[in-house]
Amino acid sequence: MNILKENERIDDLHRNGYLIIQDLKRFCFGIDAVLLSSFAKAKKGDKVFDIGTGTGIIPILMEAKTDAKQFTAIDIQEESVDMARRSVILNKLEDKIKVEHLDIKNVFEKFKKGSFDIVTCNPPYMNGEGLLNDFTPKAIARHEILCNLEDILIGASGLLKYQGKFFMIHRPNRLVDIIEGLRKYKLEPKTIRFVQPYENKEPNMILIEAVKNGGSFLKVLPPLIVYDKERKYTKEIYDIHYN
Repeated sequence: MNILKENERIDDLHRNGYLIIQDLKRFCFGIDAVLLSSFAKAKKGDKVFDIGTGTGIIPILMEAKTDAKQFTAIDIQEESVDMARRSVILNKLEDKIKVEHLDIKNVFEKFKKGSFDIVTCNPPYMNGEGLLNDFTPKAIARHEILCNLEDILIGASGLLKYQGKFFMIHRPNRLVDIIEGLRKYKLEPKTIRFVQPYENKEPNMILIEAVKNGGSFLKVLPPLIVYDKERKYTKEIYDIHYN
């Protein structure tokens, strides 16, 4: 099997010696995926489902960081699924991570409701206005063209067991929509953490944990600062990346 295709490269994830295949002309993972993989907590024996997995970065990193039993990941883009599957093979994780080419809107045609302990998602952040005819891989990954926030929340709620946990990273300007949507689909927001590029800058990302059929109680964690005054990673970010 030829592990690399045109325009692809192999990057070091600095976790368990794991590597990942990326295509520079498509969509490479960013710090948001790394932060979500650390924020999402899974216990020993948990079954984890990742929506819109892209390169497979979140399940691969979570496999290194947690004791979860099994990871299932889906993506609507066939080329991304192929790349993620090859990364799984590259890291010899075929027994732990399964990647499927599937639209979240059709997820219950293949997967039984209430069968996962954890659902994760690093979704398209922006709505698809002005991009209705742009179906490039980067546009699909960044904009709500082929799926929107509601599609993701319907899928996550249905996939989760009672008291199962949903972890997502998104943009702060969508927070009202997110909380309204979570509660609409019986996903109670439990923890949020804003991510700031610098200590004196406003947040540009937000990490969210919700519990299916959970009680009403929301905890706001201290902000996560990405860079210090010298434009280097803060200690917490460095530890998330490398420790």
